[in-house]
Amino acid sequence: MKAPEETVHSILGGALRIVQPRAGYRFALDSILLSRFAGVRPRDRVLELGAGCGVISAVVAALRRPREIVAIELQPELAQAAARTAALNRLDIVRVVQGDLRTRWLASVAPASFDCVIANPPYRAAGSGRESPNLSRRIARGGGGATLAEFLAAAGRYAADRGRLAIVFDATRAAELIVKMAAHALEPKRMRFVHPLPGAPAASVLIEARKGGRSEVIVEPPLIVHIRAGIYSDEARHILHNGVSCDGGSND
Repeated sequence: MKAPEETVHSILGGALRIVQPRAGYRFALDSILLSRFAGVRPRDRVLELGAGCGVISAVVAALRRPREIVAIELQPELAQAAARTAALNRLDIVRVVQGDLRTRWLASVAPASFDCVIANPPYRAAGSGRESPNLSRRIARGGGGATLAEFLAAAGRYAADRGRLAIVFDATRAAELIVKMAAHALEPKRMRFVHPLPGAPAASVLIEARKGGRSEVIVEPPLIVHIRAGIYSDEARHILHNGVSCDGGSND
């Protein structure tokens, strides 16, 4: 049973139920897109940085069935929601750790031990835009939480040698993202831009990188979310509503 301050939202055609705070930070489309894009394999140990309510970990666990997923979340109420999401969907491979990804040593989270790291960092640069009056939303959107550089430092720290990072970010900051990834030996291998409508500029970019990978990247066809206002494209509808695994992979 959900608490009065929580809601339970069904996704993937009812295949999963996600617990979220009623008034705090709530997941958005990019979380689903990233979870379907990440090339997670059954043998992988997976780390999610800044897990929020645990939607990405839940989708990856349900569709990919990796060996283990550790989900790190700073805010206690969101970490509790992520743990409740995992329990509600009987995803016993998901372990939620309430902690700060900026901490150099987190208990029970060993550096250089994860095959795949997944991150959906705040899009907004620190100090830009209007701050939300809701503390949970403000932290999740970058107000006092980890910056892009700190997310990437954590990804580089926790990814094993030749491990992968799957990340979604603001398309207008794609160049900044790639430059900062290089500082942590994270080399893009797959890239896909997400457009809200045909002919519209990209809103976000999905990148899978490899720690210590070669300088070679596959730019995949663009993902068009809507064919016109309010009407999903066939691919977006499949991604958002189909509970069947879709393949991802990386080029090395």
